[in-house]
Amino acid sequence: MATKRKPSPYGSVKFKTIDEYHASFAPEVQIILDHIREIINLAAPNAAETISYNIPTFKQNKNLVHYAAHKEHVGFYPTPSALEVFAEKLKRFKTSKGAIQFPIDKPLPKTLIKEIVKFRVRQDKANN
Repeated sequence: MATKRKPSPYGSVKFKTIDEYHASFAPEVQIILDHIREIINLAAPNAAETISYNIPTFKQNKNLVHYAAHKEHVGFYPTPSALEVFAEKLKRFKTSKGAIQFPIDKPLPKTLIKEIVKFRVRQDKANN
């Protein structure tokens, strides 16, 4: 029996760049996405920007982090190991196995995002 694929929240759009991805959202969401991108670039200056899974992705040897805008939150995807390490600091956010939800109507935890990205950079370096 074939499984049904969940429809993409972006319809049939296939983004080629992070700029295209950001531009597809309302201005107030674009500001949040731009802040996340800036934080990641500062914390991982050698990371390459790309689109993977049709969302913004930052890579070094392997994927470091991804993020995606949703109706009421921005999903931040730093891998399950990062969620384990930062579990105490993430208690105020909704999380799942490898995802963190940052509510769109609340300030971004910029320092926490930076710490998580730096952790992922160290982890990526150690694994290669």
